[in-house]
Amino acid sequence: MPDNKLIKQLKQKNPELNHIEIKEVIETICKSLKEAFIVGKKVEIRGFGTFFVKKIKEKHSARNPKTGELIYVPEKNKVRFKVSKKLQELINK
Repeated sequence: MPDNKLIKQLKQKNPELNHIEIKEVIETICKSLKEAFIVGKKVEIRGFGTFFVKKIKEKHSARNPKTGELIYVPEKNKVRFKVSKKLQELINK
């Protein structure tokens, strides 16, 4: 469910769209991102960055920081983000 603050900001910038239309657009984008990640595709937003799924290898001897106990961490997939050069330059001005 999209954040109401985001919907209000988009409504201010696009007064011709109603609340429901903005919510549907955001939900469609999120759904498309999820579907792309499930099949392992990259999602590039020009001028912003790229989202991609990265496989994290299993670890046979990691430590639980709370107890110090050795634990096994299985292989898993994580979503990562790489910022675009354009946005990186803008941030570091």
